[in-house]
This record gives sequence, structure tokens and C-alpha cells, in this order.
Amino acid sequence: MPRWRKSESLRSKIRQFSGAPAIPASSYRISLEVPAAAAAAFETALAPLGGVIVTGVAEAGSVLPLQVYLARRPARRSVAALIEAGAAAAAVPAPAFVIDALPDIDWVAESQKALPAVRAGRFYLRGSHVAGPPPAGSLELRVEAATAFGTGHHESTRGCLLALSAPNGRRPVKRALDMGCGTGVLAMAIARRWRCPVLAVDSDPESVRVARANAAENGVAALVRVVRGAGYRARVMREQAPYDLIAANILAAPLAAMATDLHRHLAPGGLAVLSGLLAEQQRQVLAPHLDKGLRLRRRIRLGDWATLLLRR
Repeated sequence: MPRWRKSESLRSKIRQFSGAPAIPASSYRISLEVPAAAAAAFETALAPLGGVIVTGVAEAGSVLPLQVYLARRPARRSVAALIEAGAAAAAVPAPAFVIDALPDIDWVAESQKALPAVRAGRFYLRGSHVAGPPPAGSLELRVEAATAFGTGHHESTRGCLLALSAPNGRRPVKRALDMGCGTGVLAMAIARRWRCPVLAVDSDPESVRVARANAAENGVAALVRVVRGAGYRARVMREQAPYDLIAANILAAPLAAMATDLHRHLAPGGLAVLSGLLAEQQRQVLAPHLDKGLRLRRRIRLGDWATLLLRR
């Protein structure tokens, strides 16, 4: 029998659907098996369905189960098209799939029970279902599974938190930016560690709503300002630059494309934490940043995912 874990799925940026509103009675499930290396591509392709994506853990071989939980029955033709798109992106054959009806169970609530607290460096993240005091000396963040990316369970988020836990030398962080903030977990972590103002930016209005609520819940709303914007084009971003620290947990392609903007907005001597990239995509992301004069300070690899810590 496979072991199941909650998966933080991917969209145009990495985005989580694991905390979508509880699925009502007569909900539906799409089931398929995909190559482990292609799981991210299929998660990305199926994300527009707007459901709850649960990815299994492969115990043997390289194939793992993937399921999507939905409130309404999807059109089979539409599901097939999305799966074919994921297969094409991963350069693998399109797998067979099954759509079946489910009994009256809150599947999201059930899956959330399997989300333990996360310890990543100095940070301790938990949902409300995890009781007990945080470890001594840790910086606690309360983040519920929600319709935005970032509970700390995904390797890219944990990699960023480990990078943010690393010593920063003598240079203080007085102003920071969280690009593609999702739930705002990195912005809150920065605010908690350095007690500095953080601008959190995301193009998705739901992520902006969730991040603002999380900042208030964690008592850092006075430090974390969440705005909606596309990349570095928001006026407020230019007005508050340069930043001593920029964190961006998105995807390899946009990270590489925004290297020039990151360099322009990062203060001399400032740090950049980049993640959301697979280990084999490191060169793709590193090259344009090194060309701009940034220097690699540390690599963190967790599973198939990599996090890069650079300094200007």
C-alpha cells in the first residue's frame, strides 16, 4: 500500500491547493499514476481544475499515484487534454486515468491531519491542528494549508527557510522583498528574524488575501506589507528599493528572466534567496545572476529541489 503525503502543487508559479475549501458531498476524484520525475509537470497541468491535488510517495520504482479531488464532476475530455499537456511538458506518454464519485467526507480535513509541524533551521511552522509549545529558541509561524503556496512542507519552502536561518555576517537587513509571496511565509519569517519591514508581492489576488491574513495572525502585519503586482513592475517596489534581502520561491524560468530586475533592486552586499527550481535547473538560474555580478554563497538541496543563496 502506498504512503500518502499532501503535495504542494504547481501553477504558473508554484501554488498550493491543498487547503482549498472543504469538498462537499458527492465530490469526485481523478486518479492516475505518473513517473516520479514528471509529477511536477502533471501537477502544473492539472492545477487549473482548481481542486485538491494529493501526490503519493513512490515506495518502489519510479511511478507514483496522483489524485485530484473536485467538488463537481469534470468533463472527461477536458481532463484528458490537461493530462496530455502535462505528458507533453514532461516528454512522457500520457497515462490512463479514472474519474469516480466519492462519499460524503471532508477529504481536505482528513488530509490536513497528515500535515505535521515543520522545523527548518530557526523556524517552526505549524497549523492549528498541531498542539503543544514550539521548540525552545525557535521562531514560530502559524500557517494553515490554504489556497496559496507555502506551508513549509514543500522542499523549496524549507530550503528557503534554511537559507534564511543561515548567518548573515555583520550586514543588517533593514528592508526586504518577498517576490511571489504565496501565503507570505517567507515574508513573515524575514520579519520575525530581523524585525524589519518586508514588501510581499504576488500576482494572484487569493495569495494576497491569504498572505495578509497570515501576517495579521502571526502579529507581523505592521512589518509585512502585501501588494498585488506582476514581477518587479509594481511602483511601490521601485519606491522602496534597494532591498537588503530578496526572497523568490517561484519557478526556474521566471527566476532566470528576472535576474536583471533582481540585480537592479538588490542593494550592494545584499542577499538573494532563490528557489522553486529543480536541481538540474540550477545552471539555468545561476548563469544570468552570475552575469550580473552576484556570487553564489550556498546551495541547499532537498530531494529534487534546490535553493540558491547569492550575494551582490
